[in-house]
Amino acid sequence: MNKINCISLFPICLLFINLNMACNKADDSQPDPIMSIRIPSQGNSWFFISPDSPSQQVFDFSNDDWVSSGQIIRTYFRVEVTGKIDIGIRTRVEEGTSVLKAMFGAESKDVEVSSKEFKSVYIGSYTIPSPGYYYVDIVGEKKVGRNFAEISDILLGGEATKNGVHYANEEYFYWGRRGPSVHLNYSVPQQASDVVWFYNEVNVPAGNDVIGSYFMANGFAQGYFGFQVNSSSERRVLFSVWSPYDTQNPSEIPAEYRVVLRKKGNDVAINDFGNEGSGGQSYLIYNWKSSNTYKFLLKVEPVLLEDNKTDYTAYFFAPEVGAWQLIASWRRPFTNTYAKSLYSFLENFETQTGPLGRMACYGNQWVYDTNNRWHELTSATFSADNTARDKARLDYSGGIQENQFFLRNCGFFNETTPIDCSLTRIANGVAPNIDFSLLP
Repeated sequence: MNKINCISLFPICLLFINLNMACNKADDSQPDPIMSIRIPSQGNSWFFISPDSPSQQVFDFSNDDWVSSGQIIRTYFRVEVTGKIDIGIRTRVEEGTSVLKAMFGAESKDVEVSSKEFKSVYIGSYTIPSPGYYYVDIVGEKKVGRNFAEISDILLGGEATKNGVHYANEEYFYWGRRGPSVHLNYSVPQQASDVVWFYNEVNVPAGNDVIGSYFMANGFAQGYFGFQVNSSSERRVLFSVWSPYDTQNPSEIPAEYRVVLRKKGNDVAINDFGNEGSGGQSYLIYNWKSSNTYKFLLKVEPVLLEDNKTDYTAYFFAPEVGAWQLIASWRRPFTNTYAKSLYSFLENFETQTGPLGRMACYGNQWVYDTNNRWHELTSATFSADNTARDKARLDYSGGIQENQFFLRNCGFFNETTPIDCSLTRIANGVAPNIDFSLLP
């Protein structure tokens, strides 16, 4: 049977005050001492055009975005215990008096804002029925100035906050908007020799193909290979290899340290990349579809006739095409290796879609070694990035579903998987049927 070697997939009650609460104490501009926790709007709020339809616009008061009475400012936070919670806002207006409607759960309240300086406005006291994520909605109803108001913080207090409130502080404004990234780190069977080929299958369930998602299938020590949603009209199959030269700017890479393109598939674009290390990037614009299963195949092999160089070659199989397609082959200098540190991940690279949940299923992983044998990968370790580890966002999980590994993140859901737990699926026992000599 499927095994998950960890405590629980349900919310974890934390017995400490979250580090993101540091320095959020009442001051002279916040006279009500019961609301001592400040949740900054800048890193925790988004505009919604309706209660169930996000506008995909990051909340930012540096411009005149809040001008429509139909816009909702939604701010998320997570509490760990039940009980009473007091809610307020720290706000100001440019001129006149604005009327705002504040909503929490099924209750709503109109509040007036007339101060040109930031002041605390008490909204009300509510009941938290269970630990987890909640949000406060603020809607503009009447205004005199250009904007309805500026809201710097949502203010919280009460017994429901006593075991900690989780949100993104200034250190995590950017990463908190993106949401946590999650990973599967696969275990290669001990009987396998050096791994030449790495095979994986990915299925994105309907409705989870959210803009900004990168469903990375075949990760390895020197790069990654998967597909992503770049916009409402563009999707890509992406394969990248890092240079061994440590820099965030690809133009700084010396010629002898650059990864070199050996070949590429039809319609595949080639360019450099930076800001996460640097190297060579290749991508195919392809309108892959949710609910379909796609296959990824990676070859990693040292170059026989050139000392201390390794070739990385990626192939993609779409059921709509019915054949393997070459993405690219890159040669990396100062490297002598086979495929190692095999992993998959799910990340959101678009801050505007941080409130939207996404999920992917990763199934039927295999490796092919230097002894010409296939080995099935049935065990993986679930992990997450520092956004999750530091509890700026806790909407992340992973596990087994229909005998496939899955990864899930964003959307402010409450089920959290313990980081670094081990996952094991049942072996399928049927190796991929691939004739390597026929690959393009």
